[in-house]
Amino acid sequence: MLRGASGVEKAIVKAQERGEAALIPFIEGADPDLKVTEELLWALEEAGADVIELGFPFSDPLADGPTIQEAAQRALKNKPSLPQFLEMIQKIRSEGFKTPVVIMGYLNPFFRFGLANFALKAQEAGLDGAIIPDLPLEEAKPWLKEARKRKLAAILLAAPTTPPERLAKIAEACTGFLYYVSVTGITGAREKLPEDLALKLDLARELSPVPVAVGFGISTPQQVANLAPFTDAIVVGSAIVKIIARYQEEPATLVKEVSRFVRELKAATRR
Repeated sequence: MLRGASGVEKAIVKAQERGEAALIPFIEGADPDLKVTEELLWALEEAGADVIELGFPFSDPLADGPTIQEAAQRALKNKPSLPQFLEMIQKIRSEGFKTPVVIMGYLNPFFRFGLANFALKAQEAGLDGAIIPDLPLEEAKPWLKEARKRKLAAILLAAPTTPPERLAKIAEACTGFLYYVSVTGITGAREKLPEDLALKLDLARELSPVPVAVGFGISTPQQVANLAPFTDAIVVGSAIVKIIARYQEEPATLVKEVSRFVRELKAATRR
């Protein structure tokens, strides 16, 4: 599994060796502001996150449901930039932050920044990789090349509707992990996940040379516990972002509540 493994992949494998699925919490960077984002990153590490997915806000987030769209709108009021995000990562790395962090953002800002330039600056800052949900396999070669050169995880998405042959090609192109979308459609907490999800995850893991992480719609410790035996890693986003929205005017409570919830999610990953 550890094919030229990134820090992301190693963290997921370490969780498996402890008999757990890796937990990948998502937060939207700069929501409610970058200072709180920095505090949240430390809180997520302390709460047991194995990898952290940090959203870079975009004005038209196609794959995201209302919860994360609203978070992006709140964050965009702060006019965040990629250099600011990279400076924050560099700062916390210099202070001893260990958990792998992958940025999740849409292609346009990275393209404008320059893919080669972004990969270089990301490596220098201590960022571990990127998820670009609107970058299809057919157009991903330039990014995959730059990411490999800088030893960054290049994470692509597959959906329940992805045919097995294409799924295998997407997985082969990935480094870090394959992001398997649990449901068709957009992100957002759901009460019920598809009944055939476990079978589909079994197939994805069989076809993938890298670990498989499942995300979209997973919002409770019980759902995490149900999925943990069938996947290498679990992404939880909207449920965390809802807590941030609820306590955005009370930063100390916000950080405490997110930390408490992520501890509960992490405890549920034990197989």
